[in-house]
Amino acid sequence: MNFFNSDRSERTRLIMKLESIAELEPQDVGTLAALPLRVTDFPARHDIIQEGEKPSECCLLLAGWACRYKVIEDGKRQILSFHTPGDIPDLQSLHIRTMDHSIASLSPIRVAFIPHRSLDALIQGRPRIAHAFWRETLIDAAIFREWIVGLGRRNAYQHMAHLFCELRMRVSAVGLLEDESFELPVTQSDLADASGLSPVHVNRTLMDLRKANLVSFRSSRLTIHDWEGLQRAAHFDPRYLHQQRWKSA
Repeated sequence: MNFFNSDRSERTRLIMKLESIAELEPQDVGTLAALPLRVTDFPARHDIIQEGEKPSECCLLLAGWACRYKVIEDGKRQILSFHTPGDIPDLQSLHIRTMDHSIASLSPIRVAFIPHRSLDALIQGRPRIAHAFWRETLIDAAIFREWIVGLGRRNAYQHMAHLFCELRMRVSAVGLLEDESFELPVTQSDLADASGLSPVHVNRTLMDLRKANLVSFRSSRLTIHDWEGLQRAAHFDPRYLHQQRWKSA
């Protein structure tokens, strides 16, 4: 299977993602669309890349959700980030050859593998795309910083509200927000592993957010009932996402 046999909306996720954070020329869009890709489907809860591997390709998420994670000595898992269509969660493998974490699917996913040599040539030949990828890695670091603040200083209510605000902004950037609702195929255990809370505490926090009529989360779908109220609850400032159109999102 190749890139051009997949659904058009899937094929444009990367372009939409990059255009949400940087300005691309028509030639850049055409070059991105012509990238050689090896498209593969994975089931839910499947490792795409494992810590210690030395990949020769980067993976572009076309459909579904994935996460970065690490497992410590006692078997406990820490989710480091969630990933939506349009993300290349292992872009750093272009320059850091040995993976220091793993990447796994959260739902059934479709991934396009891009050879490192093709990305290197793309970056060397299209300065705007190189700028967009560099900006993407910096935004990735900004998201990590915000997650550290959440883990260390926000209470559970603020932390969960902030995570939902962030994910809402990110899915909106790639056209996956529908009437303030989007697919969120994570379990309460996943949210616990991402937030440093227990599953019981996550459950209570979700109940509190629902009682406040801010969100509802059922059947792997998050619906935001009061976007402004959710932002106030989280003290959410979207500037760290550095989206070009964030003021209108």
